[in-house]
Amino acid sequence: MSNMTANREFHGLTEARALLRLGGPLIINNLSIAGMQFADTVMAGQLGADALAAVAVGGSVWFLAFTFFLGLLMAISPIAARLHGSGDYGRIGRYTRQGIYIGIAAGIPLIFVGQLVVEPMLIAIGIAPEFRDMTVGYTGAIMYGAPAIFVFLALRFTAEGIGHTRPLMYTSVFALVCNVFLNYVFMFGHFGAPALGAVGCGVASAITMWLIMIAFAVHVLVSRRYRPLKIFSRIAPLRLTVLKEIIFLGVPIAITITAEAGLFSAVAILMGTRGSEITAAHQIAINFSATTFMIPLALSAATTIRVGQLLGAGNTQDARVSGITGIVLCATFMSISALFLLVFRDAVVSLYTDDVAVKSIAISLLLMAAIFQVADGIQIGSAGALRGYKDTRMPMAINTFAFWVLAFPLAYLAAITYQAPPNYIWAGFIIGLSVAAILLAWRYNRLSRARLTAV
Repeated sequence: MSNMTANREFHGLTEARALLRLGGPLIINNLSIAGMQFADTVMAGQLGADALAAVAVGGSVWFLAFTFFLGLLMAISPIAARLHGSGDYGRIGRYTRQGIYIGIAAGIPLIFVGQLVVEPMLIAIGIAPEFRDMTVGYTGAIMYGAPAIFVFLALRFTAEGIGHTRPLMYTSVFALVCNVFLNYVFMFGHFGAPALGAVGCGVASAITMWLIMIAFAVHVLVSRRYRPLKIFSRIAPLRLTVLKEIIFLGVPIAITITAEAGLFSAVAILMGTRGSEITAAHQIAINFSATTFMIPLALSAATTIRVGQLLGAGNTQDARVSGITGIVLCATFMSISALFLLVFRDAVVSLYTDDVAVKSIAISLLLMAAIFQVADGIQIGSAGALRGYKDTRMPMAINTFAFWVLAFPLAYLAAITYQAPPNYIWAGFIIGLSVAAILLAWRYNRLSRARLTAV
């Protein structure tokens, strides 16, 4: 083995350890979030297929709006990472404050959207009447948490950018406990609360969002780690230059992740036109797939932070190695996940429901999920590495093409035009994710190599 090869392996292992240290708390954070979604799905499943379908479709509507602003505020993470890497701590707080303003300005209108727009939209799409009212109620309730969760995201991405991820882990575990308890109270009517069913699930989620925002804001206020950032030192005016930078970097990120999340949400809504059994089965399969996706999603975020900090410090060679390592870690985990699904998908579905018809459909969909797992890992790892380079426009174009020019038309034809079985609809996911994975990995290799030669 040559010295150069040994050196590369050493750097790769060093970066893998650094990414896992940074990403460990984020993995717990994301799994706790997935645990909330899992609890919502399982607890709604106890109420029957209609309630489960309502949470599936209503959650998809909410997730579309949430994902866009998640992506917009995600711009704070690579900006903070670069500034942290260069030692310019004082400027980080400016971006956090403007991010909080964006969160408030985005969250309040969404409350009214939930009350006024969702029902006509669901009627126009053709959502099955047997669970449409429950869907409207769930969506209207969860939207009340929007201002809180967006402010939390501005603080969260600041914490990620400076590499202070452990408190996020504690916050998310707290959120999981609160959400499950509040589901128990409001869905089933305990401790004097009315039994609101699927709507109670939305109420529980909204309350949880406010609780975690308050908890994390208090942490930021009292922690010494954030004092150099001076986030809450004063009420700052709107800074158009800072807002412009966040928006110009964040909108392409928002479109990039909304293109993928929007595809999954749009397909869930299409499934809602096919009745409660198919919709419930889709929700089971997509919920478990989303749970396994939380780990590469956390590693992708850690890759963004690590690459951004290394570039801020001027270490372009190490930044490239870190990005490649992050992509490999994401792909490796999803390979393990795919194998698990191939072997244990029957047992997985049994955790959610005893309905024979729903189980049969869900098992076939989890087989499709196993096929696209590896491609999903490569594309999310590559996207995270590219964000570290503040490269957001090309990933936006790639994801939009892969998911909406290729995948969605195929899913629509299968679901609506040909009324095909659900696994044919999911074939669109496989095509979209595979194309995105190939193009994003190619983009990262080309960009990171070009940065090396430019130094």
